[in-house]
Amino acid sequence: MKFHRKGLVCAAALASLFVGASARADWVQATDPLIVQPSPAMNQVQAQNPPGFTWARHSTGPATYELEITPVGGAPTKVVVDRNWYLPTKALALGNYTWRVRPSNSSQWSNPRTFSITSKSNLFEVPDNATLRARITNKARPRSLPASFTPYTSWSTAKRNELDAYVSRMTNEIKLQINALPALNDARWPIVITTPLTAGMASQQTDIRQRINEVTRQLEASAVMWRMKRDPLFLTEALRRGDHLASLDTNGPTSYANQDQATRQISVSLIKAIDILAGDLDATRKARWLNTVKVRTEEIYRNLAGDNGRLDQYPFDSHGNTSLIFLSLISTLALGDIPEAQKWFDFSFRAYANAPSPWSGPEGGYANGTAYAEYAAGYLVALWDPMSQASGVNFYAKPWALGLLDFATQFTPPGSRVHAFGDGSETKPDTRVWHAFGSRMVSPRAAWYVSSLGGTEDTLSLLQAPYPMPVKGTSVKSPPSNSFYYPSVGWAAFHSEIGKTSRTSLYFKSSPYGSFNHSHGDQNGILLSVAGQPLLVKAGWYDWYGSPYWTDWYHQTRSQNAVTFDGGKGQMVTGYREQLQRNGKITGFSAQPSYDYVEGDATAAYGGQLTMAKRQVWHLRNAGNSMLVRDRLASTVARTYEWNIHTPVIMTVENALNVKVAAGSQSVCLRSLNTAATFAKWIGPGAKTNVVEDHGAFYLKNDGKSTAEFLVLLDVGCKRPEVSVSTSGSVRTVTVAGQSITLN
Repeated sequence: MKFHRKGLVCAAALASLFVGASARADWVQATDPLIVQPSPAMNQVQAQNPPGFTWARHSTGPATYELEITPVGGAPTKVVVDRNWYLPTKALALGNYTWRVRPSNSSQWSNPRTFSITSKSNLFEVPDNATLRARITNKARPRSLPASFTPYTSWSTAKRNELDAYVSRMTNEIKLQINALPALNDARWPIVITTPLTAGMASQQTDIRQRINEVTRQLEASAVMWRMKRDPLFLTEALRRGDHLASLDTNGPTSYANQDQATRQISVSLIKAIDILAGDLDATRKARWLNTVKVRTEEIYRNLAGDNGRLDQYPFDSHGNTSLIFLSLISTLALGDIPEAQKWFDFSFRAYANAPSPWSGPEGGYANGTAYAEYAAGYLVALWDPMSQASGVNFYAKPWALGLLDFATQFTPPGSRVHAFGDGSETKPDTRVWHAFGSRMVSPRAAWYVSSLGGTEDTLSLLQAPYPMPVKGTSVKSPPSNSFYYPSVGWAAFHSEIGKTSRTSLYFKSSPYGSFNHSHGDQNGILLSVAGQPLLVKAGWYDWYGSPYWTDWYHQTRSQNAVTFDGGKGQMVTGYREQLQRNGKITGFSAQPSYDYVEGDATAAYGGQLTMAKRQVWHLRNAGNSMLVRDRLASTVARTYEWNIHTPVIMTVENALNVKVAAGSQSVCLRSLNTAATFAKWIGPGAKTNVVEDHGAFYLKNDGKSTAEFLVLLDVGCKRPEVSVSTSGSVRTVTVAGQSITLN
């Protein structure tokens, strides 16, 4: 069996240069899993050129650091920075490098780390702050709109033919909402938010978010349509909604302390409206709106800037990272109007450009799951579009961005009916989001995904997008590979043929992020769908983060297609740091013409309850896309192991070793090849209204003195292939429909 590990392909000779490196503790590598990890990591080919550099802070808390970047065989480049990251403004020459860093007041250099810049490293340059600020302030308002956004009267016949339907749709939406949306009032939300969150508080938080989103959309849409059509109705509505938002108490229920999503949305919408309505706002109203932006954004800044930039050291904060990009855009559009904007901008813009997400490495992906990846992509389009137009930095060209789109392509391919892993994974993907995200890229894979998704994007974002869309500059449409894995998030996908809607798709997860944040206790878990029809699914539904239902069921291993023991005991998902430490990892991956293979080790996820928890999956392309799943489990005490499955239909138990799942015109039959592991159903918590769920497991008793093994065939389409298991000496071979594999 051949393995490869993407991202660890730098020449081994480079690593040997530092075998004799200092044995002292390497201070840039923190033991606390919540602290930022050093990057570039050892021996990695960089997805981006120039790469970003990060490291844990030194215990002495120095004011500055000296970073040294050395090409192999060349002279070092040295730079002094006042934060624990650095993003060069210019690309590096192709070649092999080392880097190290020290506090400027100390001679304690970190251990050298090697990395490579190759022809596969994509260019993404971000100028220094002064250059960016000059570029932005020299751009005539509106800064946030592309040059192709012109008055409707100047549109060509072709542009009108393409966009008139969306102009009409936007007009009708605005007119409908004029009377449908009530004026906002702080009295609507009387509950004082405390911890822990209660159901009532969660409901109020949701209502605040929804109402603010509705009104800010109406404000932005009206401003855009006024700029385009010059109909006074739109200007009147924009001014009315802006005044509503500016009237809300900045210390009330929509404050950053009470509802951070609301305050940042109010701030960004007002500053976008100020930019789009340039020249059409009276001085008094503009000053009042700007003051609201200033007060609310200063609170965001103070929160993020604490501890010299708290996210620099502790990046795993989903709301904080989202607030960082809001701060970047608000400051970009506020430069020249709000004096504090320069401080906000210098703090946030390049920091965000360096590390836009803590939920994956530079290759892309999203550890929190595809539902949250979709949510992220949705607000990225709304924020990246104006930020890219104003600054000239095309965030869609960042390699991480294409990696994020590839992640969506692999795990929510066209025709997908549900998401994959994590919170919200039972919901249906919104194709408009990825249609929008991919349309702003020049990439054959993006062009394939956008065209295969069909439909279009949200009307408001479309009318503010560049015309024509960048994706239209791509003449070739190419689907991604049929097998792929993301090493930094620990996800793998196998497709029979991703370019066909009839595809069989199996997803595997064994993640270094463990059950942290919106991730679940599903290390070594699998999902299976055929022609878009889910067959093996994640059980339960997402009511709200941290709810009793979420804590006791939805977040737990027993609601996943993963292994539990002794009546549903599973991976340990409590604690904060512990969620990152009780994790999984993909230890092998291979994509061959006749088969795909992945192996994961989830032992750490069980927090010492098990001494071994390993899963191997073979995708047998020559055996009708059957999947063979092998689990090896061990403990110091006797256990009964449970190989759980969850289905969106009532499954049929044919006998103790065979169970059939048939949904629509698709099916899979599961066959236990270990005759000691027998199947039985079990009853879980009630499903969501109008949703069917069924639960069951293969059960296997073990004396605690030997390794337990499940060996289960997923017979896609219930073709009932001939299967044999043979042993020759210490070697076992499984043959399915004539295709043989060795159990290593």
